[in-house]
Order: sequence, then structure tokens, then C-alpha cells
Amino acid sequence: MGAVLGLGIGIGLLLCWSAFVLPRTHRRPRKAERTDALLARAGLGAVSSTSLWALCVACAGVALLVTEVITHTPPIAVVFAAIAGYLPVAVLIGRARRRQREFAEVWPEAVDNLASAVRAGLSLPEALAGLAVRGPEALREPFAQFELDYQVSGRFGDCLDRLKDRLADPVGDRVVEGLRVAREVGGGELGRLLRNLSSYLRAEARTRAELESRQAWAVNGARLAVAAPWLVLVFLSFQPDVIQRYSSAAGTVVLAGGAAACLVAYRIMQRIARLPTEQRILR
Repeated sequence: MGAVLGLGIGIGLLLCWSAFVLPRTHRRPRKAERTDALLARAGLGAVSSTSLWALCVACAGVALLVTEVITHTPPIAVVFAAIAGYLPVAVLIGRARRRQREFAEVWPEAVDNLASAVRAGLSLPEALAGLAVRGPEALREPFAQFELDYQVSGRFGDCLDRLKDRLADPVGDRVVEGLRVAREVGGGELGRLLRNLSSYLRAEARTRAELESRQAWAVNGARLAVAAPWLVLVFLSFQPDVIQRYSSAAGTVVLAGGAAACLVAYRIMQRIARLPTEQRILR
């Protein structure tokens, strides 16, 4: 019994000691991680999530002040402040989608350049560095940074990791990991692998472009339907005798119900029209 008691006291003292002495690992909130991932996909990895949220708050504050001065109707001001606060995030999401779509269009050409360089006898670092000059315009900057990193450190694996972080693209992850394996275990079939990958990427990009063009009219129509009531509300804001009716409790309920209906309908539209997107699983 005494041994068990002594063991319990010892474990308790050890836990108390470790709480004050051993270093703590601070895990970032999941929301901050998602924001950082979105910034990376948009090509703004150097921007912090705090700066983004500060910009959202600033936009919301300016919109709230301006709308309140014009309309003297707090519910209207709150609605437009919420829209303005979400605007930087919407622009960032659109930028990330355009960047990923642009990468999907140019990756086949980049892979062809890599295959030609490997077939010509260049080493993998030289082939990748060559994309900074001969590669597609959208990919030149990340590969120029890779060339600089490799010249400074000479560590191929670490430079590939930083290249993946700059690209923040699922196709880029596959290409980079294939090159890493070829470098480490020897890639006698690397040229054939790259040519097959290029053919697959072209077929995938062609199919996705066709699907997106067919659904573009429906998506744009849904966006216009969601934006139309709020555009009408903007024009009504210049008629004080009409806009003041939204200051009442009934007007606030109408605004809240309309906002909720638009939000739910837009989310349903996005869910229905969303095409399957490849996730980054090789980070």
C-alpha cells in the first residue's frame, strides 16, 4: 500500500513539474489554418490571416459608417456592413479559383518542358530551374524562387517542400512528389511518366473546361438573382421616405428573412453546381 501511495505521489509531482518546465506546443486554430490555406491557394502566402480579418473588419466598419450617414437606418447599415465585410474573402476565394484554373491549363505545358529537359540529359534541379525561363508565365515565379533556393542551399528535398508551399496546388503536389521519388530511387522511366502525366492533365483540363462552360450560365444567373434584391435596396437608400420603413421591427424582420433566404439559396446553388475538386493530400 505504501509503494502504491508513493508511486501516485511521484507521478503527481512529475506531472506538476512537467507542466512548468517542458515546452508547450501551441496548435493554431483550425479557422486560422483554413485561412492560411486559402491565402496560399490565392498566391498570397506572405499575407497573414490576421491582416485579412483586419481588412474585413475595416471594410465592414467603413460600410457601416457610410450607410448609416446616408440612410440613417441601422438595419440597412448592418446588412451592407456584413456584405462589405465578406467582400475581401469573396475576392480571395475568386482569386484562388482563377489561379487554380490557370495552373490546370498550364501544367501540361510545364510537364512537357520537364520531359524534354530530362530527355536532353539535364538533371532534375536544372530542369526545374529551366521552367523559370522557358515555362508558362503563371509558373515562372515559383520556379524562379526554387532556382534561388537551390543555389543557396543545395538541398533538393527542402527546396521541393518550399516549392509545394508556394504553388499550393494539387497537381503541383503530384508533380513534385514524382520528381522527389525519381531523385531518391532513380527514375529510368521518368520521361515516360511525365509524358503520361501530361496527357492525363490535358484530358482532365479539357473535360473540366467543358463542364464549367456548360454550367456558367446557370451559376451566373443564380448570382444575379441573389444580388438583385440588394441592388434594389441600394437604389432605395437614396429615397429617405421609403428606406426609413426598414427602421421598424417589421422592416428588420423582412431584411433578416431576405438575407437568410438569399444566403441559404446561394449555398444550395453552390452545393448543386459544385464540380469535384482535387484536394491536396501530399502536403
